[in-house]
Amino acid sequence: MDSPIERVFFFTLLVVVSLAFLGLLNAFIIPLFWAITFAILFEPLSARLADRLGGRGALASIFTILIILVAIILPLLVLAAVVTDEITLLVAALQAGDVDVGAPIRWARESAPMLFDYASRVGLDPDGLRGNMSDFAVTSGQWLAQHALQIGQNTLSFFIMLMLMIYLLYFFLRDGHSIIDRMVQILPLGDVRERQLFARFAGVVRATVKGTFFIGVVQGIIGGVTFAALGLRAAVLWGVIMALLSLLPAVGAALVWIPAAIYLFSIGSYVSAIILIAVGVLVIGLADNLLRPLLVGRDTGMPDYLILLATLGGLALFGISGMVIGPLIAALFITLWEMFEQSYGDNEFLTSDPYGDETKPPYGEATDTASATQTTLHDSPDQQV
Repeated sequence: MDSPIERVFFFTLLVVVSLAFLGLLNAFIIPLFWAITFAILFEPLSARLADRLGGRGALASIFTILIILVAIILPLLVLAAVVTDEITLLVAALQAGDVDVGAPIRWARESAPMLFDYASRVGLDPDGLRGNMSDFAVTSGQWLAQHALQIGQNTLSFFIMLMLMIYLLYFFLRDGHSIIDRMVQILPLGDVRERQLFARFAGVVRATVKGTFFIGVVQGIIGGVTFAALGLRAAVLWGVIMALLSLLPAVGAALVWIPAAIYLFSIGSYVSAIILIAVGVLVIGLADNLLRPLLVGRDTGMPDYLILLATLGGLALFGISGMVIGPLIAALFITLWEMFEQSYGDNEFLTSDPYGDETKPPYGEATDTASATQTTLHDSPDQQV
C-alpha cells in the first residue's frame, strides 16, 4: 500500500499534469465541443448505417460525416457567402443614401407633432436624432462589413478548425461507447451518477441544438421570405439575423421585424407594414411560443427564464457556441445539486431513478445496473479508447 506521502505526491502530479494537458487543448475547445455535439446528434444515424453495412463502424462514421458535410456545413458556407454579399450591397446603399433611415423620424413628427414639441421642451432634439440614426445605420453597416471581411481573412484558420472538428468527429462516432465506458470506469462518482450525468449531457445537447436550430431555421425562413416578398433589401441577411436572434425567447425575431414594420409605415407602405406585423405576430411569434416549450424547455427540464439566462451567459462567454454550452452548464449544475441533495440532504438517498429515462447512457445504449457495468468493464481491463 502506498504511503501517505506517495499518495499526496501522485494526486498532486495527476492534477498538475491534467491541468497542463487541458491548457494545451484550450485553443481547440470549440472544435472539440462541436465534434462531441455532432457525435451525440448523429450517433443514431451512424448506428443504423453500421447495421446496414454489416457492423463496419468506421465506414458508417465516414458516411455519416459526408452526410453532415452535404446537409449542414456546405449549405451554411453558401449562406455565409450570400450574407457577406448582401452586407456589402447594404453598406453601399446606406452610404449612397438609397435607404432613407430618417423616414421613421419624419413619419413620427407628422403623426404625433405634440410628442415632438414635448421632446423639444425637455431638451431632446428630434432633428439631431434623425441625423444620429443615419450615422448609426452607416456605422452599423460598416461594422458588419468589417467583420465580414475579418471572417474572410480568417478563412484559413476557420477551415483548420473545421478539419480538426471533422477528424475528431470520426473517432467520437466510431468509439463513442468505448470512451463513455472508460470514463465511467475512471471517474470516482459512482456508475449510476456518472451515467446520469452523461445522459443529462446528451439530452440537453440534443434538446438545445435540435430545438434552437429548428426554431431558428423556421423563423429565419419565414422572416426572410416575408422581407423578400415585401421588397425589403437584404432579405437573406435579415432572415439570418432573425434566426440568430431566435436564441432569445419571446423577443428575438421581433427585434428585426418590428423596426422594419415601422420603416414601412414611415415610407407610406401601409399594406406591407400590416402584412409584416401580421406575419410577425401570428406566424413567427406563434412558432416561437409553440415550438420552444416543446423542443427545448420540456426536454431540458429547465424553465424558460433559466434557459434564457444560461443562453445569454453562454453567448457572452463563448460566442455562438454558448447557445449550447450555456444551457448545458446550467443543466449539469442543477443535476449535480440534485445529486448532492439526495446524497447529503435531510432525505435519504433516493433509490428510485429521479430522472426517468435519462439514466440511460448517451448514444441510446441500454443501461445495466452499476455492478453489472463495473463487472463488464473490469472483464476487459485492456480495452483501449
